[in-house]
Amino acid sequence: MPANQVYQFYSRLNQRIIDALIFAISFYLAYEIRFASRVPPSSEHQMWLYLVPYMFAGLLVTSLFGIYQLVWRYISLADAILIARSHAAFSAIIAIANFTLLKYSALFRIPRSIILIQFLVALVTALGVRALRRITFEWSVSNKSIKGIPTRVVLVGAGPAGMMVARELAAGRNICPVGFLDDDQRVIGTQICGLRVLGPINSLPVVVRQHDVDEVIICVAREQQTLVRRIWALCEQLTVRIRTVPTMDEILQAKINIAAFRDVEMHDLMERERTQIAFTDETAMAYQAKRILITGAGGSIGSELAFQLAKLAPRELILLDKDENGLHDVCLRIHANDDGLRIHPVVADLRFPDRIQGIFSRFRPDVVFHAAAHKHVPLMEVNPCEAILNNVTGTRNLVENSLTFGVGRFVLISTDKAVKPASIMGASKRVCEMLVQLNSDSHASCFCCVRFGNVLGSRGSVVPAFQKLIARGAPLHVTHEDVERYLMTISEAVSLLLQAGSLATRGETFVLDMGKPVLIRNLANRLIEHCGLRPGRDVPIEITHLGPGEKLSEELFDGSTEILSPTSHSKINRVQALPVDAPNFVKRVAALELAAREDRAGDFSQILRDLNIGFCGQQTITAADDPDDLIPALAPALLRVQAAKQG
Repeated sequence: MPANQVYQFYSRLNQRIIDALIFAISFYLAYEIRFASRVPPSSEHQMWLYLVPYMFAGLLVTSLFGIYQLVWRYISLADAILIARSHAAFSAIIAIANFTLLKYSALFRIPRSIILIQFLVALVTALGVRALRRITFEWSVSNKSIKGIPTRVVLVGAGPAGMMVARELAAGRNICPVGFLDDDQRVIGTQICGLRVLGPINSLPVVVRQHDVDEVIICVAREQQTLVRRIWALCEQLTVRIRTVPTMDEILQAKINIAAFRDVEMHDLMERERTQIAFTDETAMAYQAKRILITGAGGSIGSELAFQLAKLAPRELILLDKDENGLHDVCLRIHANDDGLRIHPVVADLRFPDRIQGIFSRFRPDVVFHAAAHKHVPLMEVNPCEAILNNVTGTRNLVENSLTFGVGRFVLISTDKAVKPASIMGASKRVCEMLVQLNSDSHASCFCCVRFGNVLGSRGSVVPAFQKLIARGAPLHVTHEDVERYLMTISEAVSLLLQAGSLATRGETFVLDMGKPVLIRNLANRLIEHCGLRPGRDVPIEITHLGPGEKLSEELFDGSTEILSPTSHSKINRVQALPVDAPNFVKRVAALELAAREDRAGDFSQILRDLNIGFCGQQTITAADDPDDLIPALAPALLRVQAAKQG
């Protein structure tokens, strides 16, 4: 029997034992009260005769009412009414039996006063023990939840919403409500849910000062905009935080969702234990006192790289991105944590070789992490020229300048979509891997590629898009029942990426151990449940279809052409790939880049097949195709992008 069922069994058994004792004791006390502790012999004989049958009959009747399905620590007014009904029904059954079956025998007939007294004593005692259980539970939860100094709050509005908030806060949080404020003169000075109504709303400034209030919670309907503005005006000169609670209509109409108030930790969505990673001395030495260039520094991987590298005492960080907003945010965040580190923000496009050459000439980086790339598969299918120019041309420019200026370590961030690529994006990343492999064979610099799958929580990825849809109450779109992906948190992936980069010698491709692939449908279910909602009921899940270039599952290495071998790190493996036919490869890459510059996307499929990279994609979609034909294929991806933008 599972542990939870064993617990429930013993819990229900204990409840029945307690109620059996209550029925027995109340029956005994009824005789003692009725006869003022001087029970005559005939009545005493009757009491002992009926005591055990009375006890079991009471348990039977209350069980039929479902009393033992209730959880005592959550006892409510509705539960109390149900308990009172069950006891009243039992007493009524006894009274009917007493005046029908037993009315002809004075020995067996129970006095009416005994039935009434027993009912009152049993009911009060049963409700009392349950109320005591709830009080002790809430007290223990409240004590456990208090960490440090609790936040003192005042609740504005002593109506239904205010009472709900007061009960929720009483259930145990690190928040101490000091009382209510309400303009209803009938409730001022009274106590509601254990809290005193301190005065009208106009007295808010005085109450805040007298009770050292840290926060004001507005518990009124959002439609009362005049009242809300009035509260804001009263708090304008006060250094307190102001929050409002959503109305039930807003929750039911999906204008706002309870999921919006819950924080989701990415590792909670994983179907495996979180990997705890500590940097070795060798890893730290590879980056300490070095000038480190990070491309794509404004993105999810690039920014996390910058944060983790900042802890390894580099000499300088050169943060490069063509997205000025993302780059600005990263620089501010690093400066907030480490004022002494020299940071050089560089806004540049990797496609322009003269610009890249100028950057290398000025900063002379010792280490390069190349994280910049176009990564959205369906969007790159309709913008293939950009995928090639940004990913392939950008990588080639970086590699060539790294060789020219003597970069000691070059790390390309790759993807599992580069294995047997079915998309332009995946094919472009496989070409990037081969560019690194080819150019590192005859040089002393430590070049490598690090290949891994999807990261949870990255900008534009599925989890943030799902979160925004859940908050709006919109359905989640999954492209296929069986679509699955390798998943890892950003911090895990970057920690392993840094360690893999320190293992590089010449042209290796490293693969991160990401565990088993995760069904995206299961990921959606887990995310909905983590938000306290029910998959399929509170939040629908709609199965659509795979977008252009998407596969049901991905692979981290090609078993037919690559051999996987271990490294000194248990979570990092090395891929031994076939050698590259350099002359043919260089010729085909030049043709690929020329086709991209001349906007000849229709030639891509054949060129990519000629490169012998395992490309298995279909005919490339171009801008000349009928737009109406593209919308159904791109719908899932566009929905995710739209959700991200609306967030």
